[in-house]
Amino acid sequence: MSITILVFFVVLFALVLLLRVAHIGALAAFLLAGVISGVHGLNLFQLSETWTFLGDLGILFLWFNLGLEINIKRLWQMRHTIFGFGAAQVLMVATMLFPLLYGVSSWSIMGCVMVSLLLAMSSTSEDLQLLADRNEMNTNMGRQTFSILLFQDLLSIPLLAMLPVFAGRTFNLGATAIDVLVMSVALVLGVVIVGRFIINPLMRFVCRSKSKEAFLLAIMVNIAFWAVIMTRMGLPAGLGAFLAGMLMSETIYRHQVTAEISPYAMLFLSFFFISLGMGLNVPFLLNYWYVVLAGLIGLLIIKFTAIFIVARVRHVSIQDAIMIALILSQGGEFGLLMLQTIKSSGINVLPAQHQEILTAVIILSIMTTPILLAIFDRIRLSGGVFDTGNNTQNISQEKHPDVVICGFGRVGQIVAQILNAQGISYVALDLDVNSVMIGREQGYNVVYGDCRNGAVLSEMGLAPRRTRAVVVALDNASNAHKTVHTVRSVAPRVQIFARARNLADSKALLRDGVQCAFPETIESSFFLARDVLSHFGVSDAKIEQLLSELRSDNYSQLSSLISDHID
Repeated sequence: MSITILVFFVVLFALVLLLRVAHIGALAAFLLAGVISGVHGLNLFQLSETWTFLGDLGILFLWFNLGLEINIKRLWQMRHTIFGFGAAQVLMVATMLFPLLYGVSSWSIMGCVMVSLLLAMSSTSEDLQLLADRNEMNTNMGRQTFSILLFQDLLSIPLLAMLPVFAGRTFNLGATAIDVLVMSVALVLGVVIVGRFIINPLMRFVCRSKSKEAFLLAIMVNIAFWAVIMTRMGLPAGLGAFLAGMLMSETIYRHQVTAEISPYAMLFLSFFFISLGMGLNVPFLLNYWYVVLAGLIGLLIIKFTAIFIVARVRHVSIQDAIMIALILSQGGEFGLLMLQTIKSSGINVLPAQHQEILTAVIILSIMTTPILLAIFDRIRLSGGVFDTGNNTQNISQEKHPDVVICGFGRVGQIVAQILNAQGISYVALDLDVNSVMIGREQGYNVVYGDCRNGAVLSEMGLAPRRTRAVVVALDNASNAHKTVHTVRSVAPRVQIFARARNLADSKALLRDGVQCAFPETIESSFFLARDVLSHFGVSDAKIEQLLSELRSDNYSQLSSLISDHID
């Protein structure tokens, strides 16, 4: 192995670790690794066709992840906040940025409009990570921030489609705007139709093969197929990847797709940011550092002011308005993607040097956000003017499942039916696609997912101090043990109730920390014995006393009579 590869990974590891300690996302570390490893740093690698190809794959995966967040049902449930707060935020930021950009630059009107909209977008990946790290995803502030990010992701569809307009290739703006609107609506409707009648049956067929490799390749083919279709239509390939994500978001496999694709998506995303860092013209940026610094300060101030004003107009508290404005004050991946798409597509809407400056401003703004939040927290905790006292009233009342059921066979279905009857919310997971489809047709809240995968369980809402119970209703002892360990890794103190086939499985599950593990062969024998004794006239009280003695100390009286291997 070449020493340059070792040096590269050491640099990357050190950057990821250091920036993580500073609460800055790993994507910034990948970008800095690209700068350090490129021709303007240690000169370990050059921006070759291979790196460019890997970067293009990273772009597709980033668009796919953005599309995966656009779920039509979720959009409808949050429509007032998304299309109210989200649209107002983008409009206010763009309105404040446009005259400034038009006054200080030599860009065309459409170029200024495009850059204003790009800078109005924020970093979805960093902001969601910040909210999760601060445990504020389920507060009112977190929900409103999330709704704005959702609107920004949704806005990327018309912005991508309007690239030819921004580039000045067409001057009939009214007709083009109508075309883009019709196209956007058609894409959304197409997602619902294609997702239901094509993607769902196709994925059902793939899942029946029980092949993880086939499942992953089906996702890859979906991304590549729609990217090629959009390219053939004269639209950016990223729009196709975005559409592929939206298609997957409308299926019952969305959570499993998210969990399975995340490691690979992060890998290819790292290639994109590394190649982006390699391509930065560092000497040029250093020569014009004052322009980059002015752009950074101006962007942060304008976005903070605009978002704070919109939040206060919507009667958001001062502290929450400051938090939302700080979190969203940076630029985002969408801006980087659009600038990279413009560059790779040969669209001459902006001078190349100006694109370099905009890229640097967006990157620095993403790295600045955690620092600004840390300063704000320090001022608030010190009893400053931002401290408004108890913030528990901001906790969202959004309903999360009280119970997670792992396995939807006969036992899981009965448990779900009983929970339904008592009005206790739940979500069930199973890898048998037929059970999932039949269960959903009958009104059960069951989804396709591997309960042995911690990412899938987290996607379904399993979390410390939030989930009240987990039911492991799997008939395979090995899978049950793996599931229990996975649940413990996600939520160490949650109460787990498990099904066991025999006494040996019950003992093993109890050793794993399960609250209760009922051996179904023994318990079914107890019910049978109860009826027999009742037939012989034994009183119910005497029967209950006998069964309680047999159940005591984990069926210790039966251990010497029954082999652990008998079912």
